[in-house]
Amino acid sequence: MTDLPAGLGPVIGGRESRLVWRNEVGGLTHEVGHGGGRVFVKWTPVGSGVDLEQERVRLAWARRWLRVPEVLDHGRDADGEWLVSRALAGTNAVSARWLADPASAVRAVGSGLRAMHDTLPVEDCDVSWAAEDRVRDARRRSAAGLVRPASWHVDHQHLTVTAALDLLAEPPPVDRLVVCHGDARAPNTLVADDGSWGGHVDLGALGVVDRWADLAVATWSTTWNYGPGLDGQLLAAYGIDSDPVRTAYYRLLWDLGP
Repeated sequence: MTDLPAGLGPVIGGRESRLVWRNEVGGLTHEVGHGGGRVFVKWTPVGSGVDLEQERVRLAWARRWLRVPEVLDHGRDADGEWLVSRALAGTNAVSARWLADPASAVRAVGSGLRAMHDTLPVEDCDVSWAAEDRVRDARRRSAAGLVRPASWHVDHQHLTVTAALDLLAEPPPVDRLVVCHGDARAPNTLVADDGSWGGHVDLGALGVVDRWADLAVATWSTTWNYGPGLDGQLLAAYGIDSDPVRTAYYRLLWDLGP
């Protein structure tokens, strides 16, 4: 089990593991074991800016109503922080099987987001992901020199940071306030064997905001992961028409995020 804290030994128990994800801040996710005892171990290094304790709390809350992983262990040491969760049934929406059947995958992503938005109770969630709060954070990070336009999507690279922040100053009116996933890209949806939605993972940014904060990123992700022309199928599975104004706003806000 390379690159993970030795303190995880009692949880892993010498079982076979494989690296399934590596993110841009050095975080790692390993799949450990097989069958009913299969777990996922997320690890993030000190200084990465990723708070797995925050994800632990949000997973525990969401699991009261929704298919999300059960947290089995959480801890930290001098090197980083880890989160161990029980595997859900189903496979990742960007696994080889679903990359070969993208229409089924995007339908599962769309129906899964609708299930989340309809099920998680706004009145019981004390975490905000409001556009106004995110814009304030973007302004703070811009002043500190932490916003990097070179990493933005090509759709936004013609903008200066100042121009982008000006465009974000007035959020569009809320369509429907829901508890959003916070990172609704396709890899965070699990798909059941029959092609239906199987569950959600990586809920560290979950919070209350207009549903288009999720939908804008989820539809964008269909192009990154599967190719053009599938965003309409995702929206149809969700049960909503396109909204170019809200989509454009929340995609730009996403690019200015941490």
